[in-house]
Amino acid sequence: MASVLVVEDDQFVRSALIRHLSEASHTVRSVGTALEALREVAHFRFDVVILDLGLPDLDGAEALKMLRSITDVPVIIATARDDESEIVRLLNDGADDYLTKPFSVEHLSARMSAVLRRSRAAGGEAPPPRVIRVGGLSIDPLRRSAELDGAELDLTRREFDLLTFLAGRPGVVVARKELLAEVWQQSYGDDQTIDVHLSWLRRKLGETAARPRYLHTLRGVGVKLQPPTDAPVTEPPA
Repeated sequence: MASVLVVEDDQFVRSALIRHLSEASHTVRSVGTALEALREVAHFRFDVVILDLGLPDLDGAEALKMLRSITDVPVIIATARDDESEIVRLLNDGADDYLTKPFSVEHLSARMSAVLRRSRAAGGEAPPPRVIRVGGLSIDPLRRSAELDGAELDLTRREFDLLTFLAGRPGVVVARKELLAEVWQQSYGDDQTIDVHLSWLRRKLGETAARPRYLHTLRGVGVKLQPPTDAPVTEPPA
């Protein structure tokens, strides 16, 4: 059983989703606008959010970005839009899955189960992760905060996930396919997505691709994070 927030302005679709999810023993709350959705996730804990894009007060794509700024709850986009470039953009912006209307309740159930399995596996029952330190980098996965030489880094959700994943494997070259699978939770994707996020991360770490300190790209192989030669000794993660 999961706690589900349905964000859908079409009353017919909304009622059908509520009925189906309730019959499947899920706890369901529903709203019809983006602002209501933001208030809900700010005050209640949900296991998954089902988000329509055609909302009356704010486009769902913008609502997704705002949700991602305050919560890591899994989000399944449910919409009539089927443009591939938009799907890719939404997945890169933090959506966990995407369903094109019309869809069957069985399809929705299968997607929800897959997203919840990934979410619970990521959370797992392991002890809280310890702070990861690589050179002057200090990353606290539990608090989702990162510092460089004592100064807090202002990272997006995806930048933080990418940095944490690489820092947890200091000195190890990670293939782009593995980054897509583990950080983006996608089996396929555009390498440019990784390049863009690496470029943003480098900027925030005060380095460039031409003059790297922490992030090193091995063309045709992958990416690794390692402490610069002038940094303190690396403390490996637990």
